[in-house]
Formats: sequence, C-alpha cells, structure tokens
Amino acid sequence: MTALPTRKDEAWRYSDLEAVASVWPIAPATRLAVAEGETAHHHLLQDAPDGAVAVHDYVITIADGARCDFHILNIGGKFGRVTLDVRLGKGSHFELGGAILGNGDQVLEIVTTLTHAQPYATSGQTIRSILSGRATGSYLGKIAVARDAQRTDAFQSVKAMLLDRTATANAKPELEIYADDVKCAHGATVGELDKAALFYMASRGMDPATAKTLLLRSFVAGVFDSVADEAVRERLESAAIAKLEALV
Repeated sequence: MTALPTRKDEAWRYSDLEAVASVWPIAPATRLAVAEGETAHHHLLQDAPDGAVAVHDYVITIADGARCDFHILNIGGKFGRVTLDVRLGKGSHFELGGAILGNGDQVLEIVTTLTHAQPYATSGQTIRSILSGRATGSYLGKIAVARDAQRTDAFQSVKAMLLDRTATANAKPELEIYADDVKCAHGATVGELDKAALFYMASRGMDPATAKTLLLRSFVAGVFDSVADEAVRERLESAAIAKLEALV
C-alpha cells in the first residue's frame, strides 16, 4: 500500500493530512483519453456534504491534434482535493477553468501537472478562489515542457479573493522547461474586495450582502463561459452563486 503523504511531499504541503488519512488509500485515478483530432469536454462539481472528505484524481492523455476542456467547481466537504495529470500530444490543447469557493474550516485544493511532451501543444489554466472564515484554498500547478516540445504555448492565471483575514490562499505556479523555443507565462494575485466599489454601491442603496455577492460573481465570471453544454454551465453557475451567498 502506498504510504500516506507528508508535508515533505510538495503536492500535499497545504493539505489536511488528518482528513486524508481518514480515507486512505484513495481510489485509483479516473483515466481519460482524447483520441487524435477529437474534442472532449469534462467537468466536476465537487460539492461533498459538510464534514466529508472528497479526493478526485484524473489522468488525462490528449493525442496529437486533439483538445480537452475541463471545468472544476470545488466547494464541498471538510476537505476537497482535485488533481489532474495531463499529457499533451503534438499540436494538442488543454484548457482548464476552475473555481474554489470555501468558508468555515474548509480545505480545498486543485493540483495540476501538465506535461507538454510534443511540439506545438498549447494549454491554458484559469483559477479563481474566494475564501472566507478560516478556509484554505490552494492551487498548485506545474507545467513541464519536454526537450523536444518546441513551440509550446502555455499560461496559468491564478487569482484569489480573501473575505476575512483569517482565510488563506496558496498559489504555486511552476514551470519546468527543457525546450528553448517556447512561450510560457504564469501570474498569481491575492486580494480583497474593493472598498471603494462597495461604498459606491451602498451609496446607491444596495445592501452590503447583495453588493458583495455581485462583486464576487464578477470576480469568477468567465470561468465557466466556455462550458459547451448549456445545462452543465447553468448547473455549475447556480452552485457557485449559492455558495457565494453562503460566503457573505
């Protein structure tokens, strides 16, 4: 049996290891394969009940010229962790849109490893986190570009909003590049709600909770815009709005 992870394991540095131990060993990863030239759409709504522990692992292989879009809404349970291990073929594309919304003592994580194994592959990762109370939200994302993976184009955009000073946001974008003709970028920011905007909305008669919810909805807007299935998009957006209302 695989040993329990420790704080020395980089991918588990910010995890609730006591919660992990309660469900160890975790189930084998779900394997997804996108065939050459095809386009696949996947999503995950992680909305486990209060106090539950949820760990979802995916291993994704994207063949030459194929595309995979994956959307994640991570909002449930005492501890909720989603990992993606993605390998891209020649001229393929992977797109991730993810949101972490946590309150109370929740620990929520999205951990990704993208391996650009062949030339001309592209990838984009957009993560938005909103945290209140004593919640912890973490994104750890590694982009590994192989020696022969020339003309790779990859980016990570990570932004977190803290509603309370007791909440914690962790962001660790990582690039490991062995090719010399690539374009890779990453950015990470952590901030608070714009007090000037809240004051302006209050001066127009809007109550504080509604004003905060509107600003937070605009902060995560766009994460699920590219969901192909309208019913899936509405389900994700509705769950996100309900969670946001609980945060404020």
